[in-house]
Amino acid sequence: MKLLAVTYGTEGDTRPLAVLCRALMDAGHEVTLLADQTTLGSARALSVPHAALSGNIRDELGALVSSGKGVNATAAGLAQIANARTHSWMQQIAQAAIGCDGLIVSGLAAFVGLSVGEHLGIRVIGAGLIPISPTHAFASPFLPARWIPGVLNRISHQAVNWLLWHAFRNATNQARQSVLKLPPRQKVWTSHPMLYGVSPALVPEPRDWPAHTRLCGQWLTPEDSWAPPASLKAFLDAGKPPIYLGFGSMVGFDQNAMLDVFMDAAEGRRVLLYPGWSGTPEKALPDNFFLIEETPHQWLFPRTSLVIHHGGSGTTHSACRAGVPSVVLPFAGDQFFWAHQLNRLGVADHAVSTRKLNVDKLKQAIRFAQRAETRQRASTLGNQMAQKTGTATAVVEIETILSR
Repeated sequence: MKLLAVTYGTEGDTRPLAVLCRALMDAGHEVTLLADQTTLGSARALSVPHAALSGNIRDELGALVSSGKGVNATAAGLAQIANARTHSWMQQIAQAAIGCDGLIVSGLAAFVGLSVGEHLGIRVIGAGLIPISPTHAFASPFLPARWIPGVLNRISHQAVNWLLWHAFRNATNQARQSVLKLPPRQKVWTSHPMLYGVSPALVPEPRDWPAHTRLCGQWLTPEDSWAPPASLKAFLDAGKPPIYLGFGSMVGFDQNAMLDVFMDAAEGRRVLLYPGWSGTPEKALPDNFFLIEETPHQWLFPRTSLVIHHGGSGTTHSACRAGVPSVVLPFAGDQFFWAHQLNRLGVADHAVSTRKLNVDKLKQAIRFAQRAETRQRASTLGNQMAQKTGTATAVVEIETILSR
């Protein structure tokens, strides 16, 4: 089959979709991935055919945060970014989708992809790392669980999904008319299949989901022979497994102030620091901190004692699959949901606030992660996740859906 996959977002949005594309290619399908240019490194590394959608999410996010709105305004800001690009995305995706047998949509480009599929009569499959399909089992990942009584769980999903559609609707409908000559759409799409690169070990699969909605498990590439730089290998070999500290694509926080707190909380422990999109620190690091560039989590995390992270879905899954505890400092969006899941499973303490980062709270979370019972729960969870091949499951689901 000839397939087109489209997404727009940060590295955490593009990387798993690139992994899924590679698995589909290995199964004999022809696949092209469209995503933001700055996030296509994983596609290049996996030799997945790709092209860039217009925009630059890294610069646009930086501009959004530096405008003074703060990182917790990310959701509204991302909608503004997507709406400004909707017309050009509609043109790019409609052209690339001609002759395709299926369309896989994700991230900020999902509504555009659904419109193109409708225009061309192509079957569309939603893909993502955040379970947004309505269910009674848990509240919307975009709302704090403690705010929502269980009886309102399904309604919370419906409300959030409607609000998201409301934020994108005008730009989507304008592009539908001007590019595709389609009539405006009044309701959000609900009948297309949804596949999630989410482990049932972290979020039990809801019983009230339709048959075409599945938790497949984490989307991972097969183990490869990635070799670390000599300096990293030397650091790892020089002592006990270190703590990993990294916040991926998060931007807009006071990096120096946060590092001061982490240096204090580390209390001399060995730390691997990945600055990610926040950039190389300007201040000098103590000898127990080792600065690393992007390193495959699948290789690195099993060699650590603890993962301190922002609670993104991909990083959360990789830490759990490695069998190590977490300390979670969520910034926005679904990150609070994943922090809650890890705490519920007993592999992380309560989330540590990034708004008023407190060194004592951070030390407490690190102590919780170092308990023997916490480490045992993390190890058990890792073994459970290792038994599920999420990428292969997703490939079979896609083939089954498109062959009907």
